[in-house]
Formats: sequence, structure tokens, C-alpha cells
Amino acid sequence: MKNMKNMMKQAQQLQTKMTKMQEEMAEKTIETSAGGGMVKVVANGKQEVVSIHIEKEVVDPEDVDMLQDLILAAINEALVQSQKMVSDEMSKLTGGMNIPGLM
Repeated sequence: MKNMKNMMKQAQQLQTKMTKMQEEMAEKTIETSAGGGMVKVVANGKQEVVSIHIEKEVVDPEDVDMLQDLILAAINEALVQSQKMVSDEMSKLTGGMNIPGLM
């Protein structure tokens, strides 16, 4: 029975640490770019895009498709990097254990 209490206590501690880590991740950001830096995207650890910067030189009314492609590429890379950032932090927290449903 004592072993079960220790496991429950450890689970509660892990949950507290995870909640704190998630709050911290919401504050951390990652910046990516596409088109040689012509489009820059910043995303946070909650996989939310928080800003997009587009250089004037890349805005061409005759080639909107290229601009759309650059924006999509930058956003997708920002989200991938954001997920990696959270996954790396989660791995540190769980000691590398792969716990289903945690991220």
C-alpha cells in the first residue's frame, strides 16, 4: 500500500510539473522563415502563430501564389519547430519516457 501512495504522490508531482511546463511553453516562441527571410513567422509553445512579417519586396500582385506558398511554408515550419520545442521539454520532464497522451 505504501508503494501505491508513493506512485500517486509521484504522479501528482509530475502533473504539477507538466502544468507549469505548459504555462512556460506558452511564453516561449520560435521564429522561422521562408524565401531567404522574406517571410518570417513566430509561433509559441501552444502551437499558435503569434506574428507574421512579410518583406515588401516579396509582395507582387502578379504572383500571389508565390507569396501564399512562402507564408504556408513559414507557418508549417514554425508549427513543426514549436512542437519539437515542447516535445524536447516534455522529454526532459519525463526523463525520456514515452507516456501516451502527454504530447
